[in-house]
Amino acid sequence: MTLDGFDSGKSARITGVDWDALAQDEGKRLKALGVDEGAEVAILHRGVFGGRDPIAMRLGNMTIAIRRMHARAIHVEAA
Repeated sequence: MTLDGFDSGKSARITGVDWDALAQDEGKRLKALGVDEGAEVAILHRGVFGGRDPIAMRLGNMTIAIRRMHARAIHVEAA
């Protein structure tokens, strides 16, 4: 399952990231924030208009916003 399809409010563990699906600079930014295999995340909020962008997620002690296209490249399992 990808992070895009994961339920809000539940914790998940990243099992992998499809780095090839992301632009190189986007991948670098996500890695710098700690988005990588083994990290625990939770969806906090989804945008309300159109494509439901952005997605606010908790990663460690941070809250970051990512686009749905980025969330589709992040594979997770329930924690």
